[in-house]
Amino acid sequence: MKLCRIGEPGLERPAMISGNGRILDLSGMIDDIDGAWLASGGVAKLRGIDPAALPEVNPGIRFGVPVARVGKIVCAGMNYRDHCLEAGVPIPEQPALFMKATSALSGPNDHVVQPAGSTQLDWEVELAAVIGRTARSVTTGEALSYVAGYTILNDVSDRDFQFNHGGQWFKGKSADTFCPVGPYLVTSDEIADPQTLGLKLSVNGQVMQSGNTSSMIFGLAELIAHVSGYMTLEPGDILSTGTPPGVGMGHKPDPRWLVPGDVMRLEIEGLGAQEQRVVS
Repeated sequence: MKLCRIGEPGLERPAMISGNGRILDLSGMIDDIDGAWLASGGVAKLRGIDPAALPEVNPGIRFGVPVARVGKIVCAGMNYRDHCLEAGVPIPEQPALFMKATSALSGPNDHVVQPAGSTQLDWEVELAAVIGRTARSVTTGEALSYVAGYTILNDVSDRDFQFNHGGQWFKGKSADTFCPVGPYLVTSDEIADPQTLGLKLSVNGQVMQSGNTSSMIFGLAELIAHVSGYMTLEPGDILSTGTPPGVGMGHKPDPRWLVPGDVMRLEIEGLGAQEQRVVS
């Protein structure tokens, strides 16, 4: 099942994508797609509905973040070996974790706004998991059962803010619009193995990143188990799993930073695509 939230910012309503790609309005059935709804078994309850009974929505409508009221965004850094090599950092022995502010969330096709003082704007295509029930000190073997679904996340970053402003990655990761998510929340039953998905990111039509989640240093199940040993993951939380090589910071012979007018397109196998234009 592909779930989504549609409408203008702050006025999004729940919807789903039919088997033939139509957008169907769910607002007459449920209030919203959020952590509380996921934890209550909302996905299972939807399986019995007749899609033919749902009103169809104009395909040109805006997509918002597919989950409302996200509690936290936990990210794994340097989780692809080749990305570590291009960044010139050691292969981590444990997952390197950081957070993004929830105020950075934006729709999958909304503009990315380059903030004042930003000079090293960069991209990162990532597989993200949305937690469906409370996870606290879970094992690797059971970890994936806590996932409600999967989506695409662009971990937009300013490398100057990230590395040269006190060494706190949070500063370079959390500006408004630095976390486009979506377009869909693809329920976990539709993704047989999250470690076999192709990822791609293009800038102005040129492929910059092309990888596969099989190349992660720490797989998603390991990440969930590891993170849940340090903090409780709650329904609706987002866990992003790192990016493959090909970011602008690693471009040779010189870094390739985003500038206003650039257009990013991100794709992950089975999860759809998102596209953002950079504006000042």
